[in-house]
Amino acid sequence: MVRLHSAGAVSRRALIIAAASVALGGNLAYAQDGGLGTPEKPVEVRMIANEAFANQWQTLMVPEFNKAYPNIKVTIDGVPYVELLAKTMLDTTGPYPTYDILIADDPWIPQLAEVGALLDLKGAEAQGWTAADYDWDDFNAAPLAAGEWKGVQYGVPLRSNMLMMFYNRALYEKAGVPEPTPALTWEQYLEQAPKLVQDTNGDGKVDAWAIDSYFVREPLTPTIWQTIMNSNGGSLLDDNGKPAFNNEIGAAALETHKKLLDFAPTGAVSHGFSESLQAFRQGVVATMFNWGSVFKGSAIDPKTTTLKPEQVGLQVMPAGSTGPGAHRGIWNGAVSAKSENKQAAWAVLQWLSSKQGEAWHSANLGVFPARKSTLAATPPEAWLAPVFASLQQAYDASEKGKMWRIRHPRSDAAQQVLADEVGRAIAGQATAAEALQTAADRIEKILN
Repeated sequence: MVRLHSAGAVSRRALIIAAASVALGGNLAYAQDGGLGTPEKPVEVRMIANEAFANQWQTLMVPEFNKAYPNIKVTIDGVPYVELLAKTMLDTTGPYPTYDILIADDPWIPQLAEVGALLDLKGAEAQGWTAADYDWDDFNAAPLAAGEWKGVQYGVPLRSNMLMMFYNRALYEKAGVPEPTPALTWEQYLEQAPKLVQDTNGDGKVDAWAIDSYFVREPLTPTIWQTIMNSNGGSLLDDNGKPAFNNEIGAAALETHKKLLDFAPTGAVSHGFSESLQAFRQGVVATMFNWGSVFKGSAIDPKTTTLKPEQVGLQVMPAGSTGPGAHRGIWNGAVSAKSENKQAAWAVLQWLSSKQGEAWHSANLGVFPARKSTLAATPPEAWLAPVFASLQQAYDASEKGKMWRIRHPRSDAAQQVLADEVGRAIAGQATAAEALQTAADRIEKILN
């Protein structure tokens, strides 16, 4: 890649390199790859990631990685979630990209792949840099598939999140309701919910509710509705890529999602990730449908929760007619196709997603692993044992029911439509059937 360091003419050396690039079929980035660096000449790699975990990775993960690769200097730039995809697209499609490593949410891989932004991690170039014991087959199918598009593996799972059911054992016991199991159905949950709305201190006022979750009009709210729908055999798209959710199964699932509000705290119609998380950690709701990665901060870390480990249970979402519910939300690590340091970038991602890297990540940061061997082994921390068991169940359910967001180069636009229409139905501004028909009409145009 030729970089213009001034407004003056391009140097003779740069012109020679550019000419060589053309002669080699444009494979200049490979020719310039700095390998894994040396003490005298370390390689610098930059990563763009969600600010929710970027600083944690920079301060804790990078020093650990450097024990194995001391000559690769990693800088991680954190970006708010709502801005991350746009900034990543802008960087990767520009002539002189800044980032070597891209951390992409579950539905973003198709969009980035379609613009040629990503390196094929199983292709000839990366294959020569992949450790013999990396073991692709050890990954669970559901999280690994999040990094694939049109048969090409562009990403690896780094933070394998699943939408799961958290429950407060103390509130269940006080209400006289049996603890949830993976066999609990949505119908049974709604039958139990009124008992979980209770006065816990005897002052005559309700101070604990059954549920808090995503209700506000935002892109992650439809994942609750979709999980209910998928567990009852429904699908977002049919085999031809057309909307398939605007039917009785989809409408009934959306009505169930809305019904949860009857047993949620006042004002929960405006609640999402942060509000439901705070309510659960403060001990005022018996259940929470949220991302499993918040377990450590909800049950283990006294700096962030009022609950104790023995009070918090975790399992798959309630079951429908076809099995338990789950929803995949994988953060993928990908290498920029324009990076001048692809080998070093892939070394970072390999370490993070390796068997050893996953074990360190789980024990020290509470991050969920994607590998079957990690989940089957004795966890490095005792609190992870029930978490690993539930996570494996969630992976299996997700794979069976295809429980993930629309995968398409325009998935982000489609998800926003679902956010708008699911939000309208939950707020009572449209019936479930009306909202889903409007969403189907709009999404069909977007995907075409």
